[in-house]
Amino acid sequence: MVDQQAITTIGLIAGTVLPLWNIPLIVRIGRRKSSRDLSLPWAVGVLTCVYLMLPAALASADLVFKVFSVVNAVLFTAVVVQIIRYRS
Repeated sequence: MVDQQAITTIGLIAGTVLPLWNIPLIVRIGRRKSSRDLSLPWAVGVLTCVYLMLPAALASADLVFKVFSVVNAVLFTAVVVQIIRYRS
């Protein structure tokens, strides 16, 4: 049986790594200099939900939720900035 510390460690690693998958999207938009294939309303809607969840994450005692939410908020903000920047 896996102990709670191992479960938390695995969750913390996954919660940190998952938002990192936004980086290739950010880079791809920059290289192509276009974000036409991405929906701006979708991106803004996701970002709004991320921001609305952030206070609950910061107030939570759950470290995995907290770390994931902060990293996700930072990196998805960068995605939306790129989408708006390269809107053509």
